[in-house]
Amino acid sequence: MPRPRSTMRKIREILRLSLGEGLSRRQVGAATGSPYSTIADHLARAERAGLGWPLPEDMDDATLEARLFAKAEAPPASSRPLPDWVEVHRELRRKGVTLQLLWMEYRERHADGYGYTQSCRHYRSWQGRLDLVMRQEHRAGEKLFVDFAGLTLPIVDPDSGEVWQAQLFVAVLGASNYTYAEALPSQELPHWISGHVHAFAFFGGCTRIVVPDNLRSAVSRAHRYEPDINPTYAEMAAHYGCAVIPARSGRPRDKAKVETGVLVAERWILAALRQRTFFSLAEANAAIAERLAWLNARPFKKLPGSRRGLFESLDRPALRPLPAHPYEYATWHSAKVNIDYHVEVDRHWYSVPHQLVGQVCDTRLTAAVVEVLHRGRRVASHRRSTEQGRFTTEPAHMPEAHRRHAAWTPGRIVAWAERSGPATGMLVTEIMASRPHPEQGFRSCLGIMRLGRRYGEERLEAAATRALAIGAHSYRSVESILKAGLDGQPLPGDEPGTTIGDHANVRGPAYYE
Repeated sequence: MPRPRSTMRKIREILRLSLGEGLSRRQVGAATGSPYSTIADHLARAERAGLGWPLPEDMDDATLEARLFAKAEAPPASSRPLPDWVEVHRELRRKGVTLQLLWMEYRERHADGYGYTQSCRHYRSWQGRLDLVMRQEHRAGEKLFVDFAGLTLPIVDPDSGEVWQAQLFVAVLGASNYTYAEALPSQELPHWISGHVHAFAFFGGCTRIVVPDNLRSAVSRAHRYEPDINPTYAEMAAHYGCAVIPARSGRPRDKAKVETGVLVAERWILAALRQRTFFSLAEANAAIAERLAWLNARPFKKLPGSRRGLFESLDRPALRPLPAHPYEYATWHSAKVNIDYHVEVDRHWYSVPHQLVGQVCDTRLTAAVVEVLHRGRRVASHRRSTEQGRFTTEPAHMPEAHRRHAAWTPGRIVAWAERSGPATGMLVTEIMASRPHPEQGFRSCLGIMRLGRRYGEERLEAAATRALAIGAHSYRSVESILKAGLDGQPLPGDEPGTTIGDHANVRGPAYYE
C-alpha cells in the first residue's frame, strides 16, 4: 500500500534540506519534526538508491517510494575499522576543523574504511548518546528571526475617519541584529508571506533558516517536537532555499533575538512615531523606513560599530543569493476528482487527466494560475478563471471519443432518467446538449436523479415538465421547484380563469362606439 501524500512530502523535504541545503540532522529534524533515526534512515536509503538533490523532474511520489523502499538483502557484517569518535569529537572543537577533513585523514590511514556519508552517520549516532549541553549559536547568514510586534500602528481612513490598527512585522538577522520592519494590514497568511518577501529583498539575500513564533500563519498545528508548518509558508521557504524551524513553546532562548528586536522596534520606531497621524499604509511605511535607517546606523552602546556595520561585514557576505523571481503567493487545498474528471476551485471546474477520477489531488492557487498535483507530480495547469459555474477543459485530459468511463455514458444516463418519465429524460438530454461536452453535464444529471429518491419519481417528472416549460435546464432549478412545491401547480399559461368568456354583463366593444 502506498505511503500517504504527507509522508512522501516530508521525505522530499528531508532530502532537500539535507542534500540540497546542507543542513545538519538536528536542523532538519527541527524543521520537519522528524526523529533523528528516521532522517538517517531516509538519507541512507537515498545514498543506496543513488539519489541526490534535486530529484529528477519526472520522478513522482510512486517512483521515489519504489526507489527508496526497494527490498534489499541485508549487507554482510563489516570488519572495517571505525574512527576514534572521542578524538573526532575533540578535534571538531578546533577552529576550521570539519568532519570532511577528519574523514579524509581517516581514509588515508584506512583505505578500506567507511565512506564519508556512512562515517558521518556513525558519528551522529555516537554523538546522540552523549549528554550534551545545547548552546545557542548565531552564525553569519544562518538565521532570520521573524514575528509581529505586540503594539500596533493606527491608520486613519481619510474618507470615513475610521481608525484601524496596522500590524508591525519585524525581521532580525541573528549575527548582526540588522533589522527590517514593515506595517501590514493584518497578521493573516498573505500579509505574513509578503513581509518575508519584502524582508529578503531588503537584506539582498536569504538566510539558511527562518525562526518564527508559533502564530497561526506560520504553524498550522503547534507542537513542541513535531509542529506542522503551513503549506504556503513551507513553499515560500523552499522558494528561497530556507528551512523553517519554529521557536519551541516554553523555550524563551529560541526567540530571544526577535523578542529583543521587537522591543527595539516598538521603542525606537512605533514610540517615536506616536505623535504622527497616518492616512495610508504607504505613508506609514515611508516613515518607518526613515526610522529603520536611523536604527540600523545607530552605534551600539557596549560594542563598537552598528547594526549596519556588522551586517556589511558579517551577514551580507554569508547570505545566499535571492532567486531570479520573488515568491508569488499561493494557497494549497485538497480536492477530489469528480466523475467528469474535473476538480472544483471557487465554484469553477478545471479538468485533470481522466485516469484520476475518484483520486484526491492537491491544488495550488495563485492569482493567475491553478495547478493540480497528484502524489507530488503536476498533472494539470490552467489559467485561473473568475467565472463561477463554468468549466475549463483541456482536450488532452478527455478520454477517447469523450467517454469518461464505460460504466457512465450519456445514453445510460438518459435511459435512467426516462424511468421517471419522458420529461425527465428530455431534461437531462437538454442539460448535456447545452454543454461543450456531455460529460460536463453528468454531475447535474446525477443530482436530478437523486432528487427522485428524495421526492419521488412522480414529483420529479412533474418538476422536470415545469423546468422544460420555463426553459430552466439545471439541477438548481429542479431542486427549487420541488422545495417550493411548484411541481403541483399549473404550468404557465394553463391556469384556470385566465380568460374571460361570454356573459350577459360583459360589455363588448360596441358599447364604447
